[in-house]
Amino acid sequence: MIATETLSLSEIEDLAFQALVKAGTSEENARPLAVATAMTEADGVASHGLAYIPIYAQHVECGKVDGLAEPLISRPRPAVVAVDAATGFAHRAIDLGFESLIPLSREQGVAVLAINNSYNCGVLGIHTQRIAQAGLMGIGFTNAPASIAPSGGAKPVLGTNPISISVPDADGNPALLIDQSASTIAKSEVMKHAREGKPVPEGWVLDVEGQPTTDAATGLKGSMVPSGGYKGVGIALTVELMAAAMTGANLGSVASPFSGTEGGPPKTGQFFIAIDPQATSGGLFQERLSDLIGSFRAQDGARLPGDWRRKCRERASTEGVAVNSAILEKVRALV
Repeated sequence: MIATETLSLSEIEDLAFQALVKAGTSEENARPLAVATAMTEADGVASHGLAYIPIYAQHVECGKVDGLAEPLISRPRPAVVAVDAATGFAHRAIDLGFESLIPLSREQGVAVLAINNSYNCGVLGIHTQRIAQAGLMGIGFTNAPASIAPSGGAKPVLGTNPISISVPDADGNPALLIDQSASTIAKSEVMKHAREGKPVPEGWVLDVEGQPTTDAATGLKGSMVPSGGYKGVGIALTVELMAAAMTGANLGSVASPFSGTEGGPPKTGQFFIAIDPQATSGGLFQERLSDLIGSFRAQDGARLPGDWRRKCRERASTEGVAVNSAILEKVRALV
């Protein structure tokens, strides 16, 4: 049985913040990432929570990410917000962009945020949830270093490239959350298995020849299996168009890895669309959303995307989060 220690969300945030600052991150850049880390742990996505803090700290120290970066915001068009993350953490750039994106989308009906020269934004759904909490539909894209090969090929050219959609209920809470990568499983899960010396299930990874393997280390040298075959490749390509081509960020095929110390800043990108449902639905959005969600709830055992994360979040707010003790030891050693 894996040893754990229960921490409150504020304790998780404080620990992450201290570790990031000690590694050379400014307080302004560390805080948004620490907040997102606590939210990620609350949502039950431990693979992207405190477990990533030692990696972030290492990347600040080796220069893969600039912990002191000052993102630069601009408004190239009336409904367009752009942020140059200056090779810093994506989280502060996103925060800065949202300050303009959210009121602008209410004014215009729809607005977009393009971020380039960026770094791993963690769990994409954490960010789209925030747009939904503002009463807007949030759609997000982020590209990643290449790990998916095109159909018929074996050399990765696209990242696992997640897409996320979150929408608000009548009270301004996220009613549902779609947050999924273009691969069968997130690459961080394969990395976790490799660290622990465990095999992965069939259908997660391929070797360098494009053949199935259950060896995690071999799969990391090869490629990730796209979800739904060629359809997953299509999703990854769509995200690459939105998060890289539309922002001017690095393509996944040339971006440095989010793991290890090789290469300089990855300079990947994020793209967000915020839409005011009232501007497009003639006031019928909540009625249609309620009917749509009802069609799921009417079936015993049917789950709506985001249900599990919401339950984890509600439990974490009162009971805290059970964190792997080995991970806590590594993070505390950084403070």
